[in-house]
Amino acid sequence: MTGRTQALVRFLASESVGGVVLIACAVVSISIANSAAGESWSALWQWQLGSLTFEHWVNDGLMALFFLLVGLELEREIYDGELSELRSAVFPIAAAVGGALVPAAIHFALNGNTPSQPGAGIPIATDIAFALATLSLLGRGVPLSLKVFLTAFAIMDDLIAVTVIGLAYSSDLSPVFMAAAAAVLGLLILASRMGIMALTPYVVGGLLLWLFTLKSGIHATVSGVMLAFAMPYSDRGRGVESPSRKMERLLHAPVGLLVLPVFALANTAIVANGAVAHLVSANSIGIAAGLIVGKPVGIMLGCLIATRLGSRKPATLSWAHVFGVGLLGGIGFTMSIFIANLAFPAAPEAINAAKLAIVVGSVVSAAAGLAWLSIVAEAGRRPPRRS
Repeated sequence: MTGRTQALVRFLASESVGGVVLIACAVVSISIANSAAGESWSALWQWQLGSLTFEHWVNDGLMALFFLLVGLELEREIYDGELSELRSAVFPIAAAVGGALVPAAIHFALNGNTPSQPGAGIPIATDIAFALATLSLLGRGVPLSLKVFLTAFAIMDDLIAVTVIGLAYSSDLSPVFMAAAAAVLGLLILASRMGIMALTPYVVGGLLLWLFTLKSGIHATVSGVMLAFAMPYSDRGRGVESPSRKMERLLHAPVGLLVLPVFALANTAIVANGAVAHLVSANSIGIAAGLIVGKPVGIMLGCLIATRLGSRKPATLSWAHVFGVGLLGGIGFTMSIFIANLAFPAAPEAINAAKLAIVVGSVVSAAAGLAWLSIVAEAGRRPPRRS
């Protein structure tokens, strides 16, 4: 097993474990929210700590680390992974684009020119930890290439979501703080070009970048992705671990076992009694349909178009596998809930209903993907019929 393969296996294992913890925390939060302690549980996250509530510190602060990790993972894929060769990269990129456009189009078709139109961004992203945790239940029943494809497409999916957050869910922009953030980013890129391999300058600069981005009106978590691409990935032959690789290694456990579970606890306090009635609303139907139907349709269409344009589908990956990945792509969860908070900032009932639709859509997608890939794996184990 090569070093690159070993790193990939470790990454998949860590994401799967993090996904299990994430699901467990979501179940705990939903259970408490619908118990006698529900009001106290919801109020806990609204306590003030400085100028922000606990919930805002989680969503604007801790989640910046998650987005930093997403950016670092994408950088690794570009240098050493599935995105390092253009012909191979087109396949997961096309899957991500199709898997974002079709769900958004389904939601927009039902909600265009209405107060719930901002929810079109909710079903566009895939929760990589949740999806890999679901996939891990199949054990060795799926080829490694399927896990690699799911990882590459989901990372690109998250990048699309980050771009949408930066463009569509930013408000009250401050030119002064935007200029300050740009200046810090420029200095970090300069440090990278100069070959500075110490981690400390990027950590300090990243904190300043986060603060200025927060004050600028652009969502603070976008700073995580910007920092990731400002850090040098290659060690330039010096035989030392580059800041990008070191940071990714250091962040995996804290993000998977702390940041995302705390995010789930803070953001899945969904009161079912108040939200069930809203499941038949155009917004909720658009979210659920976007995840359950839009994702597999969009991913399949994107991949088919990519192959028509000359992209290469991995030889060990069948079209049945691709469809299974499409079904798992409907597990939005973390990113979808994150965008729901941004889409309806002044409408708690709309957020609650949207979160319930996300949970329903994600659970159905996970069950459908697991069932489909189980059938595909079982069919692959059967001996060929003799004529």
